[in-house]
Order: sequence, then C-alpha cells, then structure tokens
Amino acid sequence: MESDSEMVAFPLLLTPIESNYRACTIPYRFPSDNPRKATPTELQWIDLFLNSIPSFKKRAEADDTVSDSAARAEKFAQRYSEILEDFKKDPESHGGPPDCVLLCRLREQILRELGFRDIFKKVKDEENAKAISLFKEVIRLNDSFEEGPKRLENLARGIFAGNIFDLGSAQLAEVFSRDGMSFLASCQNLVPRPWVVDDLDSFKVRWSKKSWKKASADIILGILPFARELLRRGTQVVLAANDLPSINDVTYHELIEIISKLKDEKGMLEGVDTSNLLIANSGNDLPVIDLASVSQELAYLASDADLVVLEGMGRGIETNLYAQFKCDSVKIGMVKHPEVAQFLGGRLYDCVFKYNEVSSQ
Repeated sequence: MESDSEMVAFPLLLTPIESNYRACTIPYRFPSDNPRKATPTELQWIDLFLNSIPSFKKRAEADDTVSDSAARAEKFAQRYSEILEDFKKDPESHGGPPDCVLLCRLREQILRELGFRDIFKKVKDEENAKAISLFKEVIRLNDSFEEGPKRLENLARGIFAGNIFDLGSAQLAEVFSRDGMSFLASCQNLVPRPWVVDDLDSFKVRWSKKSWKKASADIILGILPFARELLRRGTQVVLAANDLPSINDVTYHELIEIISKLKDEKGMLEGVDTSNLLIANSGNDLPVIDLASVSQELAYLASDADLVVLEGMGRGIETNLYAQFKCDSVKIGMVKHPEVAQFLGGRLYDCVFKYNEVSSQ
C-alpha cells in the first residue's frame, strides 16, 4: 500500500484468526510433504503462472508510459520465470513455499520495480467505458423483473458476466484480444445450474425474508447493479476497491470516478439514492486478497456490517472461499482456471455462489 498506515485484520473474520483463517483456498502442500521438494500441486500452479507470462509481457511491451518498455518487459519475463523455476527446485526460496498470494505478489513486485504501474490501464479504461455505457441497459433489464427470485437470479448472473472479463487468465486474455466480451451475451451463456457451488436458492429464500443493515462488498463492475439493489432495499453499502492497480481490477480512485459518472445530477444511481453508499480503499494491491491484512479504513467502515460479499475468482474462490465470518457472507465468482475447476470438481467457466448464514442474527 502506498500510504504508511498499518494494515489490520478484517474485523468480521471469525476469531482467533490464526486458527480459523487461511487466505488461500487450495492447499499447495500439507505438513507431511517434504519442505525441500515441490509438490505436484505446487508444480501445477507454478506452470499456470509461467503460462501467463507471455500475455503479461505483451501488455508490458505496449505500455507507452514506460520508456524502453520492450526491454523492461523482457526483463520482467526473465526475472519472473527464473523465480518460478527456482520454486520448482526449492519451494522454500523467495519467501516460499509458494501459494497464490505469494505468486501474485512476486509478479506485481517485479512489474513495479521495473517501472510498470498499470500495464492493463488501456484495456481497463476501454472496458470501464463500455461498462458505464451498458449500465443503464443492464439496470433497465433488471428492473423489468418483478420483486422476487427471478430478479435476484438475474442480478447474480450479471455478477458472473462482469466476472468473466479476466485478463489474468491466459485463455480469456486470448479470447478477449480476438473479439472482446459482450456483457449481455455472457449473461445468457453461463453454464446451466446447478453450478459447482450453488447456494443461490437458499440465498433467494433469505433475500425474500430478510434485509441486511450494512453490506461490505469487494468490487468489480458486475457487482454495481447488485449494490444498487441493496441500496434500493435500504441497506448501507461499503464498496471496497484495490489501493494499487493489479491486472484489470478497478482501483479505489477509478471506482470513485466511475460512480460519479454513473450518478445523475441529483446524486441518484438510476433512480436510487446513493447517500448510503460508501467507497473504501481496501489497502490491497493484488488480484487476490488476504483478509488478515486490510486497510484501517476498510476495517472501520465494515466493522458493523451484517453481510460480506466477496466477488471474483481471485478474492472469492482462489482466496476466501472457506473463510468464516461473524456475519452472513456470499462468495461469488466464475471458475476460469482448469486447476480451480479440477479442485472444485466442476467445469471450466462454472459458477460459484456460496452463501453462509450466521444463525444468531
């Protein structure tokens, strides 16, 4: 994080955090594994990160804000490949053993050290502009559904469609460079239910009977119509976004700008009052999130929330799928790596909608 303020644990995690929380969902190794020898799962994931290097290198080469971008991009590819190959030989090198947080952190660190601050900025700006222009139509479509389960399911499908735009996935980066992504087509082409983790029906039942006072949600653009729906129902909403750019994730400063573009002159979001909408800097700078380390700002704003929403493959599946909270929680995302599909026993591009209710509320 750019500011020097100390990071703290997310206050709604079940305590004690040491024994109840582990950020990474997929265990790359177990205590019985030889610490000096890479496990099959570690090798599989190291290869996944190795395979993503060409698409990151290509983005870095095209970054016209950096002088000598081609030479620096080459250095990035070389350095990161070397580190990943080192992990194969000795999992305890470079602060290992590796997990998805460390592998992401090292990649971002090398890019930043070489002067690359936001290699996805151009494509992100294009996608954000497209999302802003589509917002009215997406809301109009959603508002055409009467109150009830169909309306909620349509909102959930919108979150998945927003989540499909992921340039950290080598396959999707290729698809995107060929033909872009149509949000509405993505909504219609989701894999059929039941999804690999599918608590949507139980969430629909709770949604019809219960409203939450305050929701804390991690943000990508697919979630904005869902956030608007919560606001419409009287819930206070805290949207958290990354401090620094990482892949094509929206940052705190970009989110403030996007929300201001979407509001009308009365401060309404397509007819819904936004006085209960708060935007927080999560302090995070990765496409995944370790909730043992968030900004004090987010911790303060979310401390009295009774619903936590974690969204996207990085923050809701690869990390935090099994995170336990003191309040109700939803983890929602699309499976975009074959390795994640294999772990969950589902299909590629399958969907995860995990809802945990805390009965004491």
